[in-house]
Amino acid sequence: MFVDQVKIYVKGGDGGNGAVSYRREKYVPLGGPAGGDGGKGGSVVFVVDEGLRTLVDFRYQRHFKAPRGENGRNKSQHGAGAEDLVVRVPPGTTVMDTDTGEVIADLVEHGQRSVIAKGGRGGRGNIRFATASNPAPQIAENGEPGQERNVTLELKLMADVGLVGYPSVGKSTLLASVTAAQPKIASYHFTTLKPNLGAVDLGERSFVLADLPGLIEGAHEGVGLGHQFLRHVERTRLIIHVIDMAGSEGRDPYDDYLKINQELKLYNIRLEDRPQVIAANKMDLPEAAEHLARFKEQVPGVPIYPISAATKQGVKELMYAVADLLASMPEKVAVEEVAEVEERVVFRAEPEPEQFEIYRENEVFVVTGEKMEKLARMTNLNSYDSIQRFSRMMRNMGVDDALRKRGAKDGDTVRIGDFEFEFVE
Repeated sequence: MFVDQVKIYVKGGDGGNGAVSYRREKYVPLGGPAGGDGGKGGSVVFVVDEGLRTLVDFRYQRHFKAPRGENGRNKSQHGAGAEDLVVRVPPGTTVMDTDTGEVIADLVEHGQRSVIAKGGRGGRGNIRFATASNPAPQIAENGEPGQERNVTLELKLMADVGLVGYPSVGKSTLLASVTAAQPKIASYHFTTLKPNLGAVDLGERSFVLADLPGLIEGAHEGVGLGHQFLRHVERTRLIIHVIDMAGSEGRDPYDDYLKINQELKLYNIRLEDRPQVIAANKMDLPEAAEHLARFKEQVPGVPIYPISAATKQGVKELMYAVADLLASMPEKVAVEEVAEVEERVVFRAEPEPEQFEIYRENEVFVVTGEKMEKLARMTNLNSYDSIQRFSRMMRNMGVDDALRKRGAKDGDTVRIGDFEFEFVE
């Protein structure tokens, strides 16, 4: 089964919780804090494996969750960090955030790695919170939640040459005549429902040829097989545009040529500049020679190779011409770069703007915001000192004042993430 698009869920492992502990040696009176930090959670990492060809494995497993870090222990022992969860994908896989449409990674080379969901850092143990005024703190953090996201995987075939053209112009017949591939061939539209690959062996030279499902008008908007087909054209170094020069279905070859190129351009503007040769197919049929003569006048300067895929007339010359063109071209198509996110600490002289929002849900005041929700989840609500620290941080961030402006009074319920508590003046 050829699968070229799937949606999956990935989650980085949570960090381990920090520990609250104290030294208990016999001859160390008033031993200080000795609670270790939690370990870092594992990340979900995608790695390219050239032995894979489809995304079919993701049809049966759609959830990938990395392990969490170990909790901190006493005697200042830090928890071990968890190992990353490695997920293998075929070359040519593009990873996109399903919710935002952002391209996270474009994976094309064997061994290439990309972190898709980062693991959370471990929570700090009470040894980290000791100060001169509080030498024996009862404070420890829970581990930071791991990043989670829904992602869409798209596989774009890593073929050297792609066959494009209207349905039933002879693409599958051409592939079968020059390779050992055995695509389904019939005289009705959309016989080819999935891409077929074949290797063309010319002795000292060879290349991979892809027969791609037929295009129709509106394909760039997903009409017909639309996007299922067009994504695979992006990776090809060269396009063979197969045209029914006999006009056997009543279509005009020149009109077909213009419409297919327009679909390619509308889908991805870079495809307009992709090198292209024309295979004028079905030259063994009546009227093909007359149509070819007129076609050459309409598209001067474009390389045209008269062929008959059924009788193999001119096919050998076309394949050698394609091999010559590939030899003069870069070995890889330029892939759109995905910007790496640079993590850095920025020191500001003035306070940051509010990083939260407040709204009412019936009688409950709901505080939302990534930073606030993460802070709540990392607070150990079983510890009085930890709760007091959480309250101080909320005040410093301006949450208390913002709640008062929204009308919160003593005893009202406030919700942050999964936690609810009373607002106290």
